[in-house]
Amino acid sequence: MSAHPDSPLLALAALADSVSSVFSAPSGGVPSVVIVGAGPRGTGIVERIAANAPELLAGARLDLHLVDPCPPGAGRVWRRDQSPLLWMNSMAEDVTMYTDETVRIAGPVRPGPSLAEWAELVRGGAVPGLDHEITAEIGELTARTFPSRRLQSAYLDWTYRQAVAALPPGITVHEHRRRALRLSGPRDGQQYVWLEGRAEPLRADLVVLALGHLPAVPDPEQSALARFAAERGLVYLPPEFTADSDLDVLRPGEDVLVRGFGLAFVDLMVLVTEGRGGTYTDDGTGTLTYHPSGREPVLHVGSRRGVPYRAKIDYPWRGELPPLPRFLGPDEAEELRRRPRPLDFHRDIWPLAEKELGFAHYHRLFTAHPERTRVAWPDFEAKYALCDPGSAELDALVAASVPDPADRLDLAALDHPLAGVRHTDAEALQEGLRAHIEADLARREDPRHSPDLAVFLGLLSAYGQIMGLGDIGTWWHGFFSYVASGPPGPRVRQLLALSRAGLVRFLGAGTEITADPGRGLFRARSVVVPGAVTEARALVEARLPVPSVVRSGDRLLRGLADEVTVTPAGLLAVSPDDGRVLDRDRRPHPRRFALGPHTDARASGAFTRPRTNGPAFRQNDATARALLTTLRELFPHTAPQRLPAAGRF
Repeated sequence: MSAHPDSPLLALAALADSVSSVFSAPSGGVPSVVIVGAGPRGTGIVERIAANAPELLAGARLDLHLVDPCPPGAGRVWRRDQSPLLWMNSMAEDVTMYTDETVRIAGPVRPGPSLAEWAELVRGGAVPGLDHEITAEIGELTARTFPSRRLQSAYLDWTYRQAVAALPPGITVHEHRRRALRLSGPRDGQQYVWLEGRAEPLRADLVVLALGHLPAVPDPEQSALARFAAERGLVYLPPEFTADSDLDVLRPGEDVLVRGFGLAFVDLMVLVTEGRGGTYTDDGTGTLTYHPSGREPVLHVGSRRGVPYRAKIDYPWRGELPPLPRFLGPDEAEELRRRPRPLDFHRDIWPLAEKELGFAHYHRLFTAHPERTRVAWPDFEAKYALCDPGSAELDALVAASVPDPADRLDLAALDHPLAGVRHTDAEALQEGLRAHIEADLARREDPRHSPDLAVFLGLLSAYGQIMGLGDIGTWWHGFFSYVASGPPGPRVRQLLALSRAGLVRFLGAGTEITADPGRGLFRARSVVVPGAVTEARALVEARLPVPSVVRSGDRLLRGLADEVTVTPAGLLAVSPDDGRVLDRDRRPHPRRFALGPHTDARASGAFTRPRTNGPAFRQNDATARALLTTLRELFPHTAPQRLPAAGRF
């Protein structure tokens, strides 16, 4: 087994790594697998290898190499050394790294604690060695708390160590705290992974790219804006993980244009307000007042929609669950996979997803709030099943069955909440946006609107089917994040307080950012306030870089661009069965696998909710089983007579 990062043995391991290469033996020796990326995805692969190895390796030996400059488990995004003010975007009870009986996989289910259950173990003394700050936070944690990312880092570190400890005795883990720079090797031969600061490569029989969110080379627009800023002494912060941004360049009191109204904006908002000494007080009704430190900039924020992501729903599920999937399940996904490529999302996939979301919504409305409907659920369900999404027949059925228009699902209005909205001036826009945000927050805290929670479950179900259909464009991922992955309610209350304090100003929908050479400033305008222009010396792109093989900031991934199939959206194409990388001829590579947001099989969100048949678990299991069965084929002298199927995503 490998040494834990806190162990004195790590220094010895690093010394050995610096003076000699750890090679896998030639055929007939010890097989070797290299996993590039040891964050949550890499940890999940290790856990699935541990679960499947007793069945598929039958006691054979394996060298397992984990390559990541950051500590294994948490990786870069969830690392320990970031501000305690930065929270997770999920409640503690909604985060797990472990499979359960709902997960449809070929390998064995290995249950384990959710983050909330792990915190109970800590409080019970079963997890020693945590520092005072983490144990103090755990002491106040409830199942419905939004934990800090530092707390999640401790959970991931523990999960990683548990996964390593569960590996059979013949599997040895080698940690390499280095950056992988290049991957080479013949298609049917050993692979070579070149590491930063190391002369000799790691040799691998199989390689898994388990990379998470990566930096990116600027696109033409970003490059032009960066040049404009450099030439005129302005500030431009490109898309990146906010915790990595140099926010000190944003001066107290200055106007800052912000493009992006999702979770990266929330991080920015927190770090330049509370992070600079500001505080909040509560009047006892949940309304916050912000007390500035005087060091805050003024954030002028806009986006395509012009509104923040929908707040997290703040009430638990009660009663009967919608029987999902109903209209977009494995059979429908398989039929879509068999269609000639390429699929068109809005023509081929969205009608099924739309009908699935509507089914979830109305099932909840009719079963939990029948007093707001005119017919019995079985009658409505039978007729609903026969209607095409968006059809006049469906509209008529809903209008006849659901008397209040507010109880009808309108996905177009949900996606474009400011469509057609116009304000006479910027102050009217501020008041209008605050009213919109307050109404959304109240709705997300009111169980009378529990069909919203059913739609959330429908989104999770649909995403689990859609993620295996390849490159479907960016709209679906953006819509999912906007509806299902918004900020915690307390963050939304802080946003409202900052707006009332004048430290956050809303730009509106359809925000356009330009560089004005004549004025030497950045300019922002929105369709919501015609003719209004906001100028500033600083511009922040509050969003993660768009995943791209060609523009990736990761040298290894970018270096594969000429060898692999890159989708129209710039993603690495992989086999939907087991995550094998597809070469330029769309042939699955026999020795290379990839999982994560840079692939066209990316799963939703960072972590899985318990009991939701999480797509990431299915991916991890299928890939781990493919790795192990492939090793048996490469080393037949240790193979059992019969091999179970590897499974699929």
